[in-house]
Amino acid sequence: MEREEQEKIFSKRIKAGKRTYFFDVRATRSNDYYLTVTESRRFQKDGEFVFEKSKLFIYKEDFDKVVEALQETVDHIKSELMPHVDFSQFRNSEEDHFDRPKKNDDDLLSSNFKWD
Repeated sequence: MEREEQEKIFSKRIKAGKRTYFFDVRATRSNDYYLTVTESRRFQKDGEFVFEKSKLFIYKEDFDKVVEALQETVDHIKSELMPHVDFSQFRNSEEDHFDRPKKNDDDLLSSNFKWD
């Protein structure tokens, strides 16, 4: 088994359109733990889909400071910069439209679409 998979203790994935965020708890060789936050962005290049990844490492001594700063920043955006936005509209299930079963032609013909 590769070191990458051995050290992964816990993982949470958030799909967001063309982006996916991964929150992974990993272990060091000395059984210390840290968090990696990875953004994977899908885009098209030369007619093919490619993924670009950005990774952030957060260590245990910084957990509380990072969580506090993130919460304070999000609260500021919601209350001071965009108080008119209903952010609950962006909440959705874990299922993303990329995971939904594809409809075939028979499904489309038997659906509620009206053809003129």
